[in-house]
Amino acid sequence: MKVTNSLVDFKADKPVILTQGTFDGVHLGHQKILRTIIQRARDIDGEAVLLTFYPHPRLVLYPDDNELKLITTLEERISILEDMGLDQVVVLPFTKELARMMPMEYVRSILVEHLKTHTFIIGYDHRFGKNREGSIQDLKQFAERFAFNLEEIPQQDILDSAVSSSKVRRALLRGDVSLANLYLGRMFSLAGTVVHGHARGHDLGYPTANLHVDDPFKLIPANGVYAVRVSHKGMTYGGMLNIGDNPTFEDSAWSIEVNIFDFNEEIYGDQLRLYFVSRLRDELKFANTDELKARLAKDEIAARALLSL
Repeated sequence: MKVTNSLVDFKADKPVILTQGTFDGVHLGHQKILRTIIQRARDIDGEAVLLTFYPHPRLVLYPDDNELKLITTLEERISILEDMGLDQVVVLPFTKELARMMPMEYVRSILVEHLKTHTFIIGYDHRFGKNREGSIQDLKQFAERFAFNLEEIPQQDILDSAVSSSKVRRALLRGDVSLANLYLGRMFSLAGTVVHGHARGHDLGYPTANLHVDDPFKLIPANGVYAVRVSHKGMTYGGMLNIGDNPTFEDSAWSIEVNIFDFNEEIYGDQLRLYFVSRLRDELKFANTDELKARLAKDEIAARALLSL
């Protein structure tokens, strides 16, 4: 898959079957659109192309709003898109100037002149252009005027509820990783660098790797204890993860700590990727370390059962 960061550098020798959007999470609804453009491209020997944006538009339009966290980093999105079989991804820098483009100017300049769109496939209730004024009705007029094909994908439902990035975020922020995974069609994951912590886990008999997530906009699920799979240097292990403030210890700070099962290596500075399987419980404050150790033993049994270890 080719990744282009400029419209000027974009080249396609075959008819372009295009869709666009931020596609944060690349959830089941996104996947339906992507499978459609890939199939249409194969049907006419064309190229399946996604036009996406970075940074996320909300981060540019509302720079003082620190609430938005993203399900996937740009690198994670690109990896998922490549696995799906896209031919090209155009990562267009999102700017205030781009946000001010009127719908017809946007279509004429970007979709027609730069991307040479043969067929434009969009999802349910797609909006675009200045103040999101562009609608499907506008696109039908533009498609006729500029001679490209237009196709709209109906709303994708799962469990009688429309899939959206917002719903995935809300599920993760309340710790419901099982529902988020259902919406995503895969396990939610995050990656980070192993850093030094207080080494309390070692004293408790459950040594942990403390993880620093490098991307400041990456969404972190709600505080609690989770069963996870851990990827390290091409190997995958089971583990149990704590996200939170470690309230049993008065001098603790918020952290992400994973106990990797059947693993005993020095990995400071290494990268880990965590795949969330299920939430085990809320984070709790224990009266003493003996109570904490007893609960960790129960957590390990529950996590191993969920991971079939």
